[in-house]
Amino acid sequence: MKHRALGNTGFNIVPLVFGGNVFGWTLDEKQSFTMLDAIAESGLNAIDTADAYSTWVEGNKGGESETIIGKWLKQNPSKRDKFYIFTKVGSDMGVAGHKGLSARWIEQAVEDSLRRLNIDVIDLYQSHWFDPHTPFEETLEAYGKLLKAGKIRATGCSNITAEQLENAMQTAKKNNLPSYQTLQPQYNLYDRNTFEGKLADTAQKYGLGVITYYSLASGFLSGKYRSKADLAGHKRGSRVEQYINPRGMRILNALDTISEKHNVTQAEIALAWLIAQPAVTAPIASATKLDQLYSLVKATMINLSKEDIDALNHASSY
Repeated sequence: MKHRALGNTGFNIVPLVFGGNVFGWTLDEKQSFTMLDAIAESGLNAIDTADAYSTWVEGNKGGESETIIGKWLKQNPSKRDKFYIFTKVGSDMGVAGHKGLSARWIEQAVEDSLRRLNIDVIDLYQSHWFDPHTPFEETLEAYGKLLKAGKIRATGCSNITAEQLENAMQTAKKNNLPSYQTLQPQYNLYDRNTFEGKLADTAQKYGLGVITYYSLASGFLSGKYRSKADLAGHKRGSRVEQYINPRGMRILNALDTISEKHNVTQAEIALAWLIAQPAVTAPIASATKLDQLYSLVKATMINLSKEDIDALNHASSY
């Protein structure tokens, strides 16, 4: 299985990252352990999670995903070295002061994540959201202390504009602070304008590794949802509904044609398109069933032709 360097982090990752948001949400602890066992054998070597996963679930308070991963690692200590563990800080945890990117909160949040994950060091610690109330200098200085203490190995950011990213990188340079090494943007075959252009150019300018989220547009690019009637019972139905329009159908039609040509699924082609993008290191995608996991792995092995990529680019043009 091929690997790619994740920016200048020193990490050599399979070009697909497993999305750990499902742990403690659509998968309970037992199901999550089964999935983690399978991931360990699949060849994938990076899992992305966050402290806030999954605050949106009734009865949850955040930290559920990290806790499940940590319990599994405690039961399988020899498998820690199989994975790079990526997590995030900054989302609202539902407790006063437990959000944002202040030095005070980062100092506490990292300890909480390390405890839940049952690890000594977080491989990639990411700013989940831009924090308008905290200067970049304060956040990056806090990360610098964590790097020196050996509690994290690399830093990244998510949900940030090109201008904000440029500001962060210049702040790091000016103040001799550690700079962001990765970017996690929303990007997929439908949602292209959130990354392409200035943000992608800035990421490439600074050599950032890029791992994309919503890589399958909340499941729309699997081809399963072609009308509003198809959304009944879907956990992200309201999100997927925005894609059911003429442009969305054009994209699905192109995926149908190219997936049939390669004898693979539409989702696998959508992920292969992302993997083929020069600015992308690896998409993030999750699975709730083992056959879905194996499909993710299969996507990393598809080689799209220039003709395939051009057809997908044309179908998804605005």
